[in-house]
Amino acid sequence: MSATIAVVGASLAGLSAARALREQSYDGRIVVIGDEVHAPYDRPPLSKEFLAGTASLDDIALGTPDDADLGLEWRLGTTAVGLDPLRRSVTLHDGSEVRADGVVLATGARARRLPGSAALAGVHVLRSLDDAVALRADLVAAERLVVIGAGFIGAEVASTARSLGLEVTVVETQPVPLAGPLGLDMGAVCAGLHADHGTRLLAGTGVAGLVGTGRVEAVELTDGSRLPADVVLVGIGAVPNTEWLASSGVALGNGVLTDARGTTSIPGVVAVGDCAAAWSASLERHVRVEHWTSALEQPAAAVATLLGAGEPAPAPVPYFWSDQYGARIQFAGSRQEGDVARVVEGSCADRSFLVVYERDGHPVAVLGMNQPRLFTRWRRQLRSAVPAA
Repeated sequence: MSATIAVVGASLAGLSAARALREQSYDGRIVVIGDEVHAPYDRPPLSKEFLAGTASLDDIALGTPDDADLGLEWRLGTTAVGLDPLRRSVTLHDGSEVRADGVVLATGARARRLPGSAALAGVHVLRSLDDAVALRADLVAAERLVVIGAGFIGAEVASTARSLGLEVTVVETQPVPLAGPLGLDMGAVCAGLHADHGTRLLAGTGVAGLVGTGRVEAVELTDGSRLPADVVLVGIGAVPNTEWLASSGVALGNGVLTDARGTTSIPGVVAVGDCAAAWSASLERHVRVEHWTSALEQPAAAVATLLGAGEPAPAPVPYFWSDQYGARIQFAGSRQEGDVARVVEGSCADRSFLVVYERDGHPVAVLGMNQPRLFTRWRRQLRSAVPAA
């Protein structure tokens, strides 16, 4: 590679890509472009320790003293608005451009918003540091929080709000929260944490809209009932930040489409993190994985591809965790409908267990609640059993 590589995105995936470039002996110029003014920070604490006020910005910073030796050129508070693959240039919102011999796309995703919510104060999403600061300020003066969406972000915010003494109601359209990744039975077990800690969960319930003039006052459900609310958190998923690539020629779907090593349809351009939809040989489709571990580990293979290394990429074993109401939930692998979930340790009723998902008699995924050591052993076994992609 010659003189410059542009990393578009300054969160975990982008920083991991920049570090991987140096670790793989690239000694040229690296320009890291980020639309936030903040230096890279860790997102998982935003819904937990940072939101609760027990962690500071310094505590969640991703940078280390060793990063000073990377020689990175930072362009923070700067949004990329276009990519010209022929000229190998990234255009920024101020009209300037960064010419590069290689480009790493790591622009992440943004929180999906509820239509019509923008005009109401007290309605929040949680994706960025600024989101967390604004939500935390509102929770301090609030008594009643309604969370729309019982996914991991919604559940973690509900847990944090309960620890702060708020009355919390969680509204979820699906009959069983987390049934997609965990299955019906285990999704129901994990959702039981809400009731255990005094959070009201309304599953199988839709939201018709928000009520209020200037500031939110209630959430109206599809059955016509209303939930009084001082604050509303909308946790209904995320949208990949790929619109700026629409005219670039980069193949797009639910994210930037790549092979297993992060290669896009344009030579010299790779994609990593939440904006990338990588090909999964086991699922036979492109999959966008929005998990911290993927953003940390995936960039190394993409950078190797960008630098011309041809070794097969290790097939990833998806992994995520969630801390709710003092319980640590961990999941690794890929569950499909028809897989058999078997409790191999502990008790679901005691909220301390390990479940192995089996397909044709072979383990394909593992779920643990408050079983970190045993979970780690099973996760290691899953990783050793997966061939390179």
